[in-house]
Amino acid sequence: MQLAFLFDPTRCTNCYACEIACKQENSLPPLVDAQPGSTGPRWRRIVTLEEGVYPNARVWYISMSCMHCGDPDCIKSCPAGAISKRAEDGIVVRDAQKCIGCRFCSWACRFGAPQFGTDGHMQKCNLCLDLLEKGEQPACVAACTGGAIQFGTVEEISQKIRGRAAMRLAGASDPEFYLLQRGD
Repeated sequence: MQLAFLFDPTRCTNCYACEIACKQENSLPPLVDAQPGSTGPRWRRIVTLEEGVYPNARVWYISMSCMHCGDPDCIKSCPAGAISKRAEDGIVVRDAQKCIGCRFCSWACRFGAPQFGTDGHMQKCNLCLDLLEKGEQPACVAACTGGAIQFGTVEEISQKIRGRAAMRLAGASDPEFYLLQRGD
C-alpha cells in the first residue's frame, strides 16, 4: 500500500490554511533571526505559478509538500541512511538521530521537501504519522477549506482521477461510449 496526496489547483483559494495547520501540528517555529515576512521551515507551502499574458493571464496556487515518492532521490543521496521509506504505507520518513545535516537530501529532492532546521538537521513532512495512527487525516487535508488537498492510497487517488477524467470527457463531447484502462 502506498499513501499519496491529490491536489486540485482549481479548488485552492490561496488561504494558507494547509500551511498553517502543518506548522501548528508539527510545532514548526519561525527561523531565528529570520528576515521580515519569513515563515521559517515550511513542510507544506503554497507556490504561486503564473501563465499567459494580459488579458489572458492566469494564476495558479499549488500546495506543495513531500511527495513521498515511489523511488525517492532523497533516500539515495543521504550518506547517513537517515531517510527511509516505510514498507507498510510508503511514507518517506527521516531519523533525526542519524541525520548529520549535510543537506544532500535537500539538493537531491526536485520538490524541495527536505529543509534545514534550526536544530542542525534536515526535516520534512511525515504525512502526520501521529494523526494517521489515530485514524485521522493529515492536518493539511483536514484544514483545506476548499477540498483542494485529498489523501488516500494510490489506488483510491487513481480512481478519483479516472472518475474526473471521465466526467471531463463526457462534458466535452457527450460521448456514447467510455474507454477503460486495461484491468478495469
